[in-house]
Amino acid sequence: MIVIASGDPAGIGVEITLKALASSKLPSDIHPLVVGCKKNLEATHKSLKEKGIAPLVNLKDIEIEDIPYEEPIKPGFSSAKTGEASFQYLTRATEFVINGEARALVTGPIAKYTWHAAGHIYPGQTERLAEISKVKEASMMFSAISPHNNWRFNTLLATTHIPLSKVSNALTHEVVSSKLQILLEFCKKYTNNPHITVAGLNPHAGEQGELGQEEKKWLAPLLEQWKASHPEVELSGPIPPDTCWLSAAKAWMKGPTTKTPNGYLALYHDQGLIPMKILAFEEAVNITLGLPFIRTSPDHGTGFDIAGQGIAQEKSMLAALITAWELSKKL
Repeated sequence: MIVIASGDPAGIGVEITLKALASSKLPSDIHPLVVGCKKNLEATHKSLKEKGIAPLVNLKDIEIEDIPYEEPIKPGFSSAKTGEASFQYLTRATEFVINGEARALVTGPIAKYTWHAAGHIYPGQTERLAEISKVKEASMMFSAISPHNNWRFNTLLATTHIPLSKVSNALTHEVVSSKLQILLEFCKKYTNNPHITVAGLNPHAGEQGELGQEEKKWLAPLLEQWKASHPEVELSGPIPPDTCWLSAAKAWMKGPTTKTPNGYLALYHDQGLIPMKILAFEEAVNITLGLPFIRTSPDHGTGFDIAGQGIAQEKSMLAALITAWELSKKL
């Protein structure tokens, strides 16, 4: 079984789930369980059907773990109550994978500010999942398969949902070394001798200390030391951030060469997410590494501005479902 937390009920989570579960590209052996409000699932299904949108999954073909939302749900109108609902959906869905009743977890999009309004102060779902799983830290990986040539594009974030002003202090030897090891282990699922590229922190990767000291003082020496202890890995970096992902752009459109990296390490959230979303917004999947189970999610948000209109794209949700299923078989 694969369990799906349906996300904020005022957003597009239910819509993209109903569309993705109807795709012919979905592995036939997936048995989906959706955690959410059954009435909302039924109402969204009816609304989409009335708009002539197809295909949609037959609700009789999926299991639903019903957590009722007592008030009528207005698409696009989020609140502390919708935040509370999405928090409960995630918590209940996680219980299924922790208890071994499901092989993987896929999460619909939530709004952090509605969680905060409901009293749940987490930077995001990743941190809540780490807490439930009793792990010290979880990592955010973004992965996508190019529709042009099937090349897999992987970017791991060294730091996640923190203000830019705190990034430099958060980047320690231990953090970067740990993230490199996590990225290496993920890349080894697909290749025996990975090539990993690390972005610099400052413009021009510090320009020999003229534009920032981090690369010269500790990042470049750390990468040399890590490279020496991992001879099976080709490691590049620190690479100036403005050119770091050019190789990914070329591989995404034209296919990889022998010099194309298998994985990129971004040092902060937007540094990695900007190239990822520009190239692969509809295909990219957020994969949480470091948990005792597989968790994926679409790489986009709640889409409150288009909720209820039937125009939300399900490609990223479909990719999240397929990726979760494939990775669960590699455990």
